[in-house]
Amino acid sequence: MSFRDLRNFTEMMRALGYPRNISMENFRTPNFGLVSEVLLWLVKRYEPQTDIPSDVETEQDRVFFIKAVAQFMATKAHIKLNTKKLYQADGHAVKELLKITSVLYNAMMTKGMEGSKTGEEDTSKFKFDISSKIADLKAARQLASEITSKGAYLYDLLGKEVELRKLRTEAIARPLEINEMEKVMRIAIKETLAQVQKTKDLLNNVASDEANLEAKIEKRKLELERNRKRLQTLQSVRPAFMDEYEKVEEELQKQYDIYLEKFRNLAYLEQQLEDHHRMEQERFEEAENTLRLMQNKLKEEEKRLLKTESQPGEPEAALSDKPAWSLSPSERPGTGNDDSDIDIQEDDEPDSELEERRLSKPRTAMEVLMQGRPSKRVVGTMQGGDLDDDMEAAPALLGKCKTSSSKKQLLPSLLSTDGSLGCQEQSRIPRASVQLLRRPRESQLQLQPGGLGGQ
Repeated sequence: MSFRDLRNFTEMMRALGYPRNISMENFRTPNFGLVSEVLLWLVKRYEPQTDIPSDVETEQDRVFFIKAVAQFMATKAHIKLNTKKLYQADGHAVKELLKITSVLYNAMMTKGMEGSKTGEEDTSKFKFDISSKIADLKAARQLASEITSKGAYLYDLLGKEVELRKLRTEAIARPLEINEMEKVMRIAIKETLAQVQKTKDLLNNVASDEANLEAKIEKRKLELERNRKRLQTLQSVRPAFMDEYEKVEEELQKQYDIYLEKFRNLAYLEQQLEDHHRMEQERFEEAENTLRLMQNKLKEEEKRLLKTESQPGEPEAALSDKPAWSLSPSERPGTGNDDSDIDIQEDDEPDSELEERRLSKPRTAMEVLMQGRPSKRVVGTMQGGDLDDDMEAAPALLGKCKTSSSKKQLLPSLLSTDGSLGCQEQSRIPRASVQLLRRPRESQLQLQPGGLGGQ
């Protein structure tokens, strides 16, 4: 919608004698009531005897009204209206209304001009305002500009007349050669005939191509129909292997369920096995730590006992700084033949029984120290050696320490710093050391506060 169209429409309606004043703001928003009233008034103005229903209460009535008006104007006045724009009832409808009002307005203007010449019509019926001549004023201005431009163009052409006059005179004075003209005309006719023949050939080719295409289309249609029938036949027939396929599918589903169950069980058992191995490793490390602490306690106890025994004499005190296992039998405190604390007595028992009793004591001590050791799956000690090998080698080491001449009693020394079992042939050792080695398992576990459970 433009301002000019809206202004022209209002002025034309005022000129046609519409009883109601139409403002330019009435079509800013949809106003179907005003549009229907204007349409009905214009139709009555064009054909007073027409019968168009004016009921526009419902949507169906409004659609029927718009269709009736459009059909009437198309059949009677040959004016094509856009029903969608009319139904919008806004600025777009003004353009469609302007088509009808312009026809009526032009007819009125023509009739008014004829009446002014003959003097038979009463022009007092229509009162024109000066604003109704604005459109004519614009048209006059446009015509004036066109006249000016065309006059300038004509002036330029007349300025070239001096040059063109000579050429025109020569062309007119030149004699016409009939033979040459005939030859040119025949050539033009031949070219025209050739072009016509070529066009006919193209048309014939198009016809043949069209026939070929129609034949191909028909052939494709027949193939399509056959394929459809074949597809319907295949869909209606059940395949022979379908029963076996369904059975295999059910069996596969069962096997898959079994596989899932076994896989879950396997994953659970592997997790349990890993937890078990981890617990074993923790117990083994705890046992190694306990064994290391017991070894350190025994070493400290030995040093303390040796220091206590060596306090009465200076030589013994000087030698007490060295470990007991590094001293020779003559340098160790309390190992003299005359003033020894304990004499290893000979007993009348057989040698075999004495040896068995001697071998049983170190093994019992090692079993006490190695309590809580895990299975052989975890290999390694804190000194890097295998504890099982040390346990098996302990009786052999004890057997080597036996002397054949004196048949003195064998006493296992404390564990050395490198983790190996040592033995020494002594005639006399401190009484406290002998008592420490002969203590039962409960007393050895009490060397540290709380025993093994306190770690």
